[in-house]
Amino acid sequence: MSATQSSSPVRVGFIGLGVMGRGMAGSLLRAGHAVTVFNRNAQAMPPLVEQGAQAADSIAALGASCRVVFLCLSDTAAVEAVLFGEGGLAQALAAGSTVIDTSTISAPATRGFAARLAERGVAMLDSPVSGGQQGAATGSLSCMVGGDAAVFAACLPYLQAIGSKVAHVGGIGAGQVVKACNQVAVTGVMLGVAEAFALARRHDVAPAVVREALLGGAARSMVLEKNALRLIERDFQPGFKAELMRKDLRLALQAGQDRGVFMPGAALIAQLLEGVCSAGEGGLDWSALGKLVETLSGVEEQA
Repeated sequence: MSATQSSSPVRVGFIGLGVMGRGMAGSLLRAGHAVTVFNRNAQAMPPLVEQGAQAADSIAALGASCRVVFLCLSDTAAVEAVLFGEGGLAQALAAGSTVIDTSTISAPATRGFAARLAERGVAMLDSPVSGGQQGAATGSLSCMVGGDAAVFAACLPYLQAIGSKVAHVGGIGAGQVVKACNQVAVTGVMLGVAEAFALARRHDVAPAVVREALLGGAARSMVLEKNALRLIERDFQPGFKAELMRKDLRLALQAGQDRGVFMPGAALIAQLLEGVCSAGEGGLDWSALGKLVETLSGVEEQA
């Protein structure tokens, strides 16, 4: 029986209630789904319980009560621990259940996890997301989904609760590949914007003026609209932390190296993000990349 063919409402689990996870779990609740949540730091659960979620006291307890389980975790090791560690999800899930991993992790590892789950009769979709904290909170993320087409179709109602753009991009692991492509593209644009702003400021032109002018032409992008505004307003409260973007670019570069792809731009940006993190600013929003460009350009930080 697939996850959506039960005669009773399917209970959806959500593990990982960080900046992104809590927004996605809230979107599932607002869409009318029955949701059970678990987070290692239990303090993250009460706000969702107030919205109607149930709180599980362990990963195993959540797995035993849910047929569809979302993960939103920090890295490959965290996903493996939740799935296959002591008291992990894999042992608790019933055959016919589905794991939907929204984490950004290694594509080869994802394929390996899916194979191990399949041995237990559990399906897996990799569905990394893009759209940041606001997209998670409003259910307007972009979901890049890899996995079996029939499993994708069965889980579409849950994916549409968290994302306004849900694309099936191929077999298991393909979602991670597309997310890597996304991170390469958006960080490349951000570096270009940061360089443009530094150039403008060194010639006594305000970045806010530059941004408004560029928004009317070919340079218009979501990065220019949103992330560039963070740089102008000095708002680096994390929507997505620089240390996590560094991790994502490392994954992208490894994927490129595995297939002999020439990626000099991504390699440079990864080095710059390493500089951001080494300066103790890895917990800031990843748009803090622009601060480092300012420093290297001899531009004094604006108030």
